[in-house]
Amino acid sequence: MSHQQEKDLQCCITQCDKPLDRDYWQAQWEEGQTGWDIGYASPAIAEFADTWPDKNAAVLIPGCGNAYEAEHLLSTGFTNITLIDIAPAAVERLKKKFEGNNQIRILCEDFFNHQGKYDLILEQTFFCALPPLRRKEYAVKMFELLSENGTLAGLLFDKQFDREGPPFGGCPCEYKPIFEPYFNILLMEPCTNSIEPRKDSEVFFIMKPKNQ
Repeated sequence: MSHQQEKDLQCCITQCDKPLDRDYWQAQWEEGQTGWDIGYASPAIAEFADTWPDKNAAVLIPGCGNAYEAEHLLSTGFTNITLIDIAPAAVERLKKKFEGNNQIRILCEDFFNHQGKYDLILEQTFFCALPPLRRKEYAVKMFELLSENGTLAGLLFDKQFDREGPPFGGCPCEYKPIFEPYFNILLMEPCTNSIEPRKDSEVFFIMKPKNQ
């Protein structure tokens, strides 16, 4: 790791002095502090999902919030979607939103305790909400949850934030050493269809787990 990377990581660590646990995220929902919520499915993720051929694939969206991406998946024919959020308030909203829909499973739990196997996992503002010291743990857990030929895809920030996180930023030069021991990184490039407030500050990625 370079001196600059160590400096950036230390900056992130010092910004993570609050417990980012169930109580923290529950409070964010109760107080309406949901600045990550853009009100619709991320265009980059929606367009990627539109190219996915198997609509019966087992899909996981961790830290899903209001799960607009899940709404888009359902509208395009996906039949097997699992949503995870740690905040009971978020899960309560989701259960009302998707009431009676047996093509979607909604779980209130810690992602790192989840068990299962998935063909496709979508990342949208979950990675950046975790303390930076948990990023390797995130990579390991994603590897465990993916089927042998599964895919992890989504968006990561390509910027550093000048305020206390979350969100926590970073860049591909920091992300690649975290994921490369476990994944073949097929794509990690600047996102060309970010929403306007995040233009030029995101990378879109596609990864597949290395052979176990």
